[in-house]
Amino acid sequence: MKSVTVFLFLIGLCSHLQAQTPDSIQIVQPLPLEMDLEHEVFVVVEEAPQYPGGEAALMKFLSDNVVYPQIARESNIQGTVYASFIIEPDGSLSGIKILRGIGGGCDEETIRVIKNMPNWIPGKQRGKPVRVQYNLPIRYILSDPAKRKKSKN
Repeated sequence: MKSVTVFLFLIGLCSHLQAQTPDSIQIVQPLPLEMDLEHEVFVVVEEAPQYPGGEAALMKFLSDNVVYPQIARESNIQGTVYASFIIEPDGSLSGIKILRGIGGGCDEETIRVIKNMPNWIPGKQRGKPVRVQYNLPIRYILSDPAKRKKSKN
C-alpha cells in the first residue's frame, strides 16, 4: 500500500510541474544593493564606527559627563548599565535604549549622556557609510570606601 501512495504522490507532483507554464512562473528580483545598505542596521561591519578621537576620548567624555544620580548614591546602587544605539550614516545617534539597567536614575543618566554625545565617525560596509548598532556598557561605582563597604553587606 505504501508503494501505491508514493507512486500516486509522484504522479500528482509531475502533473503539477507540467501544468506550470512560463506565464505562471514569477521571478522575484532582489532589491538593489544600495537600497539594502541604506536601511539595514548592521551589527558587524567592515569598518567599525568610532567615537571622534577614539576609545580614550570616549572614556574621557563619559567620565567628564556622567553624573552619579543622588538617588543611586543614597541607595548604594552600583553596577553596569548596558545601552544600545544606532550610529547613522551621517554619524548622528538614534534608537537609544537601555538593554539592562540598574535603576536609581542611572538608566536615565546613561540615556542623557548618550544623547549629548557628538556625532561619531560612521561605520562602513563596502566603502559606504551604513547604520550600525552599537552597545555601550557604563559602569556606576561609588568611590566612597564607606559606601562601598556598606553596599557589600
